[in-house]
Formats: sequence, structure tokens, C-alpha cells
Amino acid sequence: MSFTDTMLSDTKAVSSTPRYRPRIAISLGDPHGVGPEVVLKSLADPRMLRLLQPILVGSAHVLKTHANKLGFRDLRIRVVQQVPDEVPETGLTVLDIARGEKPEVHFGKITREAGALAMESVAAAVDLCKEGHAEAMVTAPISKEAIAMAGYKDPGHTEYITRRSGSDRHTMMMVSDGLRVGLVTAHIPIWDVPKQVTREAILDKIGVIAGSLMRDFGIARPKIAVLGLNPHASDGGLLGREESEVIIPAITQACEEGTLVFGPFPADSFFGIGAYRLYDAVLAMYHDQGLVPFKTLAFESGINYTAGLPIVRTSPDHGTAFNIAGEGKASAGSMRAAIYLAIDIARRRSRLLEQKKAG
Repeated sequence: MSFTDTMLSDTKAVSSTPRYRPRIAISLGDPHGVGPEVVLKSLADPRMLRLLQPILVGSAHVLKTHANKLGFRDLRIRVVQQVPDEVPETGLTVLDIARGEKPEVHFGKITREAGALAMESVAAAVDLCKEGHAEAMVTAPISKEAIAMAGYKDPGHTEYITRRSGSDRHTMMMVSDGLRVGLVTAHIPIWDVPKQVTREAILDKIGVIAGSLMRDFGIARPKIAVLGLNPHASDGGLLGREESEVIIPAITQACEEGTLVFGPFPADSFFGIGAYRLYDAVLAMYHDQGLVPFKTLAFESGINYTAGLPIVRTSPDHGTAFNIAGEGKASAGSMRAAIYLAIDIARRRSRLLEQKKAG
């Protein structure tokens, strides 16, 4: 198969008109998973390179191994040790953090070495953004188990990137077209959720989401729906006190401060009746409350966006898919959507910066 034989299934963001091409750092994820595969498939259409300047961050040898497995015969890889002034519209530019070494690729295996390489790639991509060499970053999937084996204490991408970027406020927000779902709590045991669903935490996440919707999505007066914590949003206090004692006071305060916030809504029926279509974002109390309905509605087009960071970071909403790694079966839809969103937000932030400079 020729590398350019793999064409985009969704060309809505592709235009033949010359446009500003933001520089996007794309970390390759776990080398034993589908990360390199979906990156390659996403960039296989030459029209994609008219939209952005991609800097792939990871091991050039790992990328070539995945390309060979996919049968991409004519893939041209340009290996660099520092970011060039201009990324060409042909071939793929790889910032080789393996520095010429050739890590072994064991498709579907969870190893300490793979976890270390994946996180070194993420760290390098964050630094490119912090130093102004890239305007956004897209992260291919990592294995939480592998990075723990490598000695990393952060439970995932989001927490590590937040800390390394120097931010103290963020919200994990899942995005697919007009559906946006943010979380009060993310990667913690369900046992700890009620203790961390506080008035202050809810207000903080509402503020982060509202700010991101205005700055990154261009929504002047965003409307945010808030879900309850308990079944049926507690049924007036019969099934819990968090709604009356924590969530409603937080919503009331946010409204008094000028944000359009509504709820709390029962989580079970909210998505089923399509109520999310009435709002610009939904704030869920915990991971599965928000992500189960989101992935049901938008699994192959979903994007994990980290709202509130000083840098732009997106990611596909799926994992490493070790069970199909190396088989060429992984869908690139979510990765492609993540790249599109990174381009859109990078362009929007660039325009805002130009407007600010112009006075």
C-alpha cells in the first residue's frame, strides 16, 4: 500500500485555499499500542499537511516499524533533533527523542520501557509548546499501567501535562461537534468522588469551562448544564444531600457571578432525551457519569480536550487498544478529529493574540 493511498474519510476541514498552518506537536503514544498507527493514518492524505505543520514526537524507528507493518511503502520520514523553521508539506518530520536508538516494538505488550518512551514524548511535546516551538499538542494514547511501571506517579496524560505546563487549573473535557462534557473529578476511585465534589471544585470547573468555551470555541455567552451526583439528582433530598448542600449552592453562586448555569439534572435521563443539545457544555460529577454517555454518542469522533491550560492539548478519546495493535484495524477517526480541533483552537488563539497586540 502506498502511504498516500489512505485518504480522509471526513474532508470537512480540508480546503484547497492556502491558510495559516499552525505547528502541532503530536506525541506517538505507547509504541506497542495503536498510537503510531492512527497518527500515520491521520496524516496519510497529503491534503492534511496543507492544514498544519506536524512535528511527530517519539521514536523514528518505532514510527517506521508501524509504517512497515501497515504496508506504507513510500513513507518519507525526516528525522530532526530540533524543530525546523518550516515544516514541509511532504513527508513526516519526526523529533527523534530516542536519539537514533532503535527500541524494540512488541505489539500488544505492556512494558516499563514503552511507558518511559511514551512519557518522554509527552514531556518533549509539552516543552515545545511552552517554548513557543509549537502552538498546540496532540497526544496519542498511553498505557497507565506502563507509565506506572516506568515510575510515573501521575494517573494519566491530563494530570502530567497540567503539572508540567505549570498550570494549577484544568478540566478534562470531552468534545465532539456540539457535545462537550467536562468533569469535576476524573481519575480517582469512585469511593473518593463524594469527598471531592465540593462547592469550590464545582465553581472552579464551571469557571474553567466557561472561559475555555469563550476563548477556544468562540462562544460569547456559553450555557452550561450541571448534572447531579445522586440518582435522579437526589429526588428532592430523598437519595442524598449533595445536591441541596453542595451542587445547588455552587450553581446559584455561579449564576450570581454572571455565568449561565443550569441544573442539577438527573444524569440518567439527561442524555437519553437529548437535553445536552440545549447547552454548550455539560458538567458531570465523575468520570463514568460523563464519559459513558459521551463515548456511546461519539466514540469514533470523540476528543479529549484539556481545558484551562496555557497550552492547547487534544487527544483521541480511545486507549492503546493493545488487542488490535499491529493489525492495521484501528480507526483514525478520533485522532483525526483531535488534530482538527487542535488546528482550530491554535488558529483562534493566534487571532486573539493578534487582536490584543493591535490594541
